[in-house]
This record gives sequence, C-alpha cells and structure tokens, in this order.
Amino acid sequence: MPLAICATPIGNLDDVTLRVLHELEQADLVLCEDTRRTRTLLERHGIKARTLSYHEHNEAARVAELLPRLQDGERVALVSDAGMPAINDPGARIIRAALDAGVPVTVLPGPSAVETALVASGLTGERYQFLGYLPRSEKAKEALWRELAQWPYPAVAFESPKRLLATLASLARFDSERELAVCRELSKHFEEVVRGRAAELAETFEQEPKGEITLVIGPASRKSGETEEIAAAAVAELIEAGLPRRHAVELVAKLAGVARNRLYGRSL
Repeated sequence: MPLAICATPIGNLDDVTLRVLHELEQADLVLCEDTRRTRTLLERHGIKARTLSYHEHNEAARVAELLPRLQDGERVALVSDAGMPAINDPGARIIRAALDAGVPVTVLPGPSAVETALVASGLTGERYQFLGYLPRSEKAKEALWRELAQWPYPAVAFESPKRLLATLASLARFDSERELAVCRELSKHFEEVVRGRAAELAETFEQEPKGEITLVIGPASRKSGETEEIAAAAVAELIEAGLPRRHAVELVAKLAGVARNRLYGRSL
C-alpha cells in the first residue's frame, strides 16, 4: 500500500475532502503532528482510527520505525495539524525514505493557506514565490526585502502574530509603497484580510493581532525599479571618477538598499 499524504483543513473542519476522509478511515495507522488536533478532526467526521505522533522532534526515529511496516504493506496516512504535510510541516523525511525504498507515495490534495491567502489578497499573477516563515532578525529581513525588490511577482509567507508589527515596520522602511495583504485566521469564524500599502498597514496594526497569519507581499513597486536605475547610474559615475568597481558597488548598494550582486552585474 502507498504512503498517503493527506491535506487537512487550515481552520474550518468541513473543508476536508471526501478522499482524505476515506483514507483516514481505511488507514491502519494515521501519523499526526499533534494527535489531539487530529483527534478533533476525526471525531468531527465520525472516524475511528489508530493514531501515532509524528513531529519534528521524533521524525528520525519514527522513519526508522515505520519504514519496515510500509514495506510490509501496512496502510499508513500522514497528516499535519493544518494544510499539506512537508510544506513547512513534518513529512519530508518519511516521504523521501519511502520513495528511496520503493514504497509508493500518493498525495491527497486539499486546503492551502498559501493559495487561499494569495487569491484573497487580490495580488495574484502569473507566478508567485513561497517564502515559508519570515526571518526573525532585522538584518535578515532587510536582505529579503532587497531580494524581493527584484521580484516582479507576489510572494507569500507565514509570520508569527508576535512579530507581525516589526515585520510591517521593517518593510515599510524599505519600500513604503509595496502592496500587502495580512490574512488572519483563514477559513475560520474570525477570518480577516487587511489590504494596503506597507506604510499604511504598519500604522493600521497598532496592537499584536491574534491567530495564524499569512502575509502576501505584492510585486515590487515602481519605486524599487527606479531606485535600482538611480543606483546603477551612481555606480557608473563613481567608477568614472576613479573609484574601484567593487568599492563603488558596495557603497551604493548599502546606501540604496539594492542587491549588491545584481548591481555589480549591471555595472559590467
């Protein structure tokens, strides 16, 4: 039997698919990030199943324990607390181990906070970038903003409500015109989507919000593109004045908040 990777609701328990319910009901064993959270889902839909914890702290041991059972044909389903396992949740290790051992893996799709937030934001485009959880330090955030200044499509990230205010303020300092959507408690009773520009949202959220946050960052604003053009021109002038190219690029990149490697490439 294949290892079944089952997407579970990101909030509303009725969002689970019929295929996932059937698989959970038929499984010999259901691997759960938190057995208590999964038990709530199972009980909501009248499913009795044998569950076993599978999370970041016991993942390696569980893989060693479960791989022989998968090879023997035991029917195992894997779920996380919400959404798709292995996407910023445990699961990648056992999926890879199963595939390497010749055990088939089947994925049962379902709710996604990333795609739900992206559509709700109104910032959809031809493509998007998923950032996972945003970095914590201000320096790492600034590096990310510089990288995204060259990305002409939306990006989606998870953020802790405890760090949201600092993140909004950081992005507002770098690019006040960047379009954003703060998506809170998606699919739940208190779902909220707040849209606006970085500077506006930095002022809108005066207190730490509650619940799970998905942040959609819109395409780079015109200001970012204009900044890069001005920075490239400044580098050219400094080089013409006799400053070594590397020093000119480092100086201007730091002052303008433009990616150094990209600026160096433009100067060649």
